Order: sequence, then structure tokens, then C-alpha cells
Amino acid sequence: MGGVLIVRGQPCTATEMGRLICRHVEQVGMLEHELHGTLPRLVPSEATDARVTIRVAVNADSLGTWFVGAMAAFLRVDRALLDVAIDDQEHTQDWLRAGDVLAAVTADSQPVQGCESIPIGKLKYCAVASPEYVQRYFPEGVTAAGLAVAPSLRFNRKDRLQAQWVRTICRREVDIPSHWLASTQAFTDASVAGIGWGMNPRAMVASHLRDGSLVELVPGRQLSVPLYWQHTRLQMPMLARLTKAVITASRAALK
Repeated sequence: MGGVLIVRGQPCTATEMGRLICRHVEQVGMLEHELHGTLPRLVPSEATDARVTIRVAVNADSLGTWFVGAMAAFLRVDRALLDVAIDDQEHTQDWLRAGDVLAAVTADSQPVQGCESIPIGKLKYCAVASPEYVQRYFPEGVTAAGLAVAPSLRFNRKDRLQAQWVRTICRREVDIPSHWLASTQAFTDASVAGIGWGMNPRAMVASHLRDGSLVELVPGRQLSVPLYWQHTRLQMPMLARLTKAVITASRAALK
């Protein structure tokens, strides 16, 4: 190919040129798949069962609440494989910018160069903890002093939701201690177990709020994160159908 495509390591990774080649192969594969649907004689018979892989980037909370429904709707129609990369909603557009994915769920409304940005709704978060935890750390209500000693839950180093919520409550920065749990289900389980307080998608903890195993730290003080579906502007019918499935599923769940 006239250049280095792979950086050796454990695991091996693609160079910038290698990523461009991979993206080209994926896009050609989708176009060939569409062509076979209309002109089957142009495609070798052994390729008819081949599946196209589409790589996208999604934030973990969307994957845990509504994105699987979009995947299911898309895959009922298209014979494809989805490679879903997980990252914080503030950083998924970096995957798109680098050419590592063809589309992404992101909190950034500004479209990446060569891409289209579509608003798909707001993911609502609430700060929750077990009743025993709230009684232990916030017996007189949530204060900056209490937040400075009460353990919180954070998904990873990119997760700023807890800090954002604290600013809305205290109107200033507060250095809050944190447990680190890179799992949406573990986030909910740890909240119920009284390990810490965290910002959970309201859809994921609705049943716990109803049965009383979780309570809001400050009732009614939610945090809404606008989400966007950004995808390459290349005219690919399969990607257009995935976009339609994403828009339908997200707007039903993120009213």
C-alpha cells in the first residue's frame, strides 16, 4: 500500500493510513451489499452470505437504556454486524473525527467535518442513593460539606456528570470523593447497596425509585443531557436505515 498500516503491539493497532483503509473497506462493503440486493448477478455467489460490519460509537448510558432497541430494529431488516465502541458522550465524536466509526451518539451538536448532526432527544439523569446512605451522609439535607465527604460513583475519568450536578446544587465546585465503576449496571447496583451516590439515567432507576430502594438526593433536581446522532454524509442506504432506526428508538425513549 506504500505505507505502514499497522503498529505492532498487544494488541496491534492501525496507523492513520490503516484506519483510512479500514473505513474504505467498510464503506465499499456496504455499497456492494446494496448492489447485490438490486443486481445479484454482479456479486459472486460465495459473497451472498457475507455480512457487512458497521462500527459506531455510543455512550454507555444510551447503550444501557435505548440503543439496543435501535440495533434490534435495524438488524430485523439488514444483514449486518454492528461493532459498538463505548465512550463518554462528550468524547464519542472524537472517534468519528478520527475516522474510526461511521456514526456516533454524542452530546456535541456541532457536526464533525463531513458529517451530519441530528438531535435525538435528552437523556435525563437524577442523583440517587439508598435511603440509609442519604440518612447517614445528608441527615439535614444536601450541603457542600456533606458532598465533600460522601463517596460518589463515577464511570471513568471522563465522567463529569456528578461534578456538573454538584455545581447546579452548590453553585460552586466541590471536590467530591469517588468510587470508580465502569459499568452502568454496577452503577445502579452500587447505588442500591449504599456504596455511594451517583447520576443514573432516570429510566434505569425508575423501578427502584418507585419501590423506595433508591431516593433522589434533591427531589426534582435532574440533569438533562441533549444527545445527537452524527453520521458521515456519504450516501449509503444501509447507514440511512440505521439512522432511521436510531432516530425512531431514541425519540420514543428520550421524550
